[in-house]
Amino acid sequence: MMPDSELDPAAVEVGSFFPQSPEAVWRALTDPDLLERWLLRPTGFVASVGTHFVFTVPPQLPSAARRRATPLGEIACEVLTARPGEQLTYTSVDLRADRPARWVVDWSIRPDGRGTRLLVTQTGFDISDRRQKMARNALERGWKTGLSRLREVLDHIET
Repeated sequence: MMPDSELDPAAVEVGSFFPQSPEAVWRALTDPDLLERWLLRPTGFVASVGTHFVFTVPPQLPSAARRRATPLGEIACEVLTARPGEQLTYTSVDLRADRPARWVVDWSIRPDGRGTRLLVTQTGFDISDRRQKMARNALERGWKTGLSRLREVLDHIET
C-alpha cells in the first residue's frame, strides 16, 4: 500500500475484494449484458485491443421508460489492453461534454486467496482545471457505487 503522500491526486483509484474467481470478475467486466446491469450499456463492445465502442448514459427514469428515452450522454471508448482475467484498459471521452477530456480507465484483476482483488484506476484529469477536478471527485464516488453494484451482479451470476 502506498502512503497518501505518494498517491496521484489527478488519478482515481478504487479497489475491492470479491469472493468470486478472476474469471467471473472478468466476465462481469466484459459481458455486455452484465456490464449494463452494473455500469452502463455498451454498444459495439468486445474485449479486444483496438475495439471502439460507446457507453450510453441513461436518463434517471424507471427502466421501462428509460429504454425509449434519449440518453443523457454517450462515452466513446477504445480498448487499449485486454488480458483475460488480468487487465482491461480503455480510453473514454464524453461525446456530449462542452470540453471533452480523454481519460484512461484501467481494471486490474488479481487472484487473492479464494477470491479476486479488483482495482479500477482512472487517469487523465487536469486537476488545475476546476471542472475536471470536480469530475474527478464525482467519478471517484461513482466508481465506489459502481463496485457495490458489481458485487450484487457477481453474487447472482453463474460461474
